[in-house]
Amino acid sequence: MIPVPSGVRVWLATGTTDMRLGMPGLALRVQEALGRNPHAGDLYVFRGRRGDLIKVLWHDGLGMSLYAKRLERGRFIWPSPADGVVALSAAQLGYLLEGIDWRHPQRTWRPELAG
Repeated sequence: MIPVPSGVRVWLATGTTDMRLGMPGLALRVQEALGRNPHAGDLYVFRGRRGDLIKVLWHDGLGMSLYAKRLERGRFIWPSPADGVVALSAAQLGYLLEGIDWRHPQRTWRPELAG
C-alpha cells in the first residue's frame, strides 16, 4: 500500500495508457489529457491495455515518484473512458491495489458466536 498523506487527492486516468511511458511521459499526460498539474502533490493512477498493470505517479514536494503494480491473475477494476477523470479516496486506492472492486467493496462475514 502506498502511504497517502491526508489532504492528497487520488485521480484515475480513465481509458488505457501506454505503459512504456515513464515519469516525464505520464506527467505530460496528466497536464495535457487530464488538465491538471502533475507537481501539485496529488496521485495519478494509470492502467495499461491488458488491465493487469497500473502505474501511480506522485510528486511529494521534493521529487517525482513512480509506483507500478502488476496482478499475477485478474485485472484491475477500471471505469469506462466516458467517465473522464475519476477521484478516489485513499481507502478506495487501497482496494484497487489489492485487486478488489473499489466501486462496491463487500464486507466479509464474521461469526458472532464462538462454538
